[in-house]
Amino acid sequence: MRRFVIILSLLIIFSCTSKDIMIEEISFLYDNSNAQPSLVSSNGSLSLTWISTDKDMNASLNFRQFEDEEWTNPQTLAIGSDWFVNWADFPTHAISGDQVLTSYLKKSASGTYTYDVFLNLQKLSGEKIKEDFILNTDGFKAEHGFVSIVANNNDGFFITWLDGRNTLEKEVDGNHKPMTIRFAEITNAGDIINEIELDSSVCDCCQTSITHTDKGPLVVYRDRSEKEVRDIYVTRNVDDVWETPIPVHNDGWVIYGCPVNGPKVVSNSNDVAVSWFTVSEGKPAVNLAFSEFYGSSFGDPIKINDHSAIGRVDIAFLNDEEVLISYMEGDDFGTYLRIKKVSINGKVSEPITISKIDSGRNTGVPQLEILDNEIFIVWTVFENENNQLKTVRLNSKDIYKSF
Repeated sequence: MRRFVIILSLLIIFSCTSKDIMIEEISFLYDNSNAQPSLVSSNGSLSLTWISTDKDMNASLNFRQFEDEEWTNPQTLAIGSDWFVNWADFPTHAISGDQVLTSYLKKSASGTYTYDVFLNLQKLSGEKIKEDFILNTDGFKAEHGFVSIVANNNDGFFITWLDGRNTLEKEVDGNHKPMTIRFAEITNAGDIINEIELDSSVCDCCQTSITHTDKGPLVVYRDRSEKEVRDIYVTRNVDDVWETPIPVHNDGWVIYGCPVNGPKVVSNSNDVAVSWFTVSEGKPAVNLAFSEFYGSSFGDPIKINDHSAIGRVDIAFLNDEEVLISYMEGDDFGTYLRIKKVSINGKVSEPITISKIDSGRNTGVPQLEILDNEIFIVWTVFENENNQLKTVRLNSKDIYKSF
């Protein structure tokens, strides 16, 4: 049996504000390596998925919820010995009604980045609906991943992913064709419908993000132009029609390779917020922009970082007027995971330092969610010769007082 221990402690974490913030820290310790967390808050529930691997790289996808002030016992949703396990291209999930849809990656050939997206659909009770079914049905031995999922109210799910089916072909100049981004709907029975290509040229390995506005699904991602400009773009579905993608902002970042640093989008009624990493005039930056028109246009970007930005952002609405953003940045003394509060009118709070953090890949992409006025953040640390998950919880009311 898997050994499972929860270590719980109350810590005072130093901050850049005038007041200290009480943070509850929870470490989940297992025999195996545990990483690639995906944290989701929706309709009054908080859930977490992650991958556990042993020394022989046998992998399992795990799921648990936060209920009645504690984490439930983990469920194992899928297992395999032929998975693609990667710090940046991690599984994700969403809950729609009493169903949970999860993704994971499985090797399709011997190439390093040759893998497919597999899905698992089940009820929260554990009852299986459809197991181990493939999302990308193109049949090409290429890269498929960087999945984002969101609930379609209680009527199934919206899903988007990066798709490399065209990269096996060559263009006139002899270079391989770029990655694409695609979208589909997953029904409550696990059927894949309304699949479509959203953009024929995107950055190869930046995370995608999706939200469901009152107008329909909206997707953000890192684009790739013919001149290698890799700015953040948005496209939305209005009246069952996908609009032509537009930039959230014309950063003009030219980079001849993927920065592996994707955007994050959230929505609240007509308001949409997007956060992302970029490089402006040679300086790394974390930006945030708001739209008050369902994502049809965005205001000027708001700079978030105070020191050298690393990015790996996440974002959540605190209330109707403010969002909370998490990000990584470094100075002469180390790298830190920090949060800030940002209002729609452009006011930015002082930062709160959640933790000193490793700047490397082992940290993964920290996850931020808010449930019942409490803020949850989870990331990966290296402890006891293994990767392990670390979660902190703090009350948003304390954040208000501090800010």
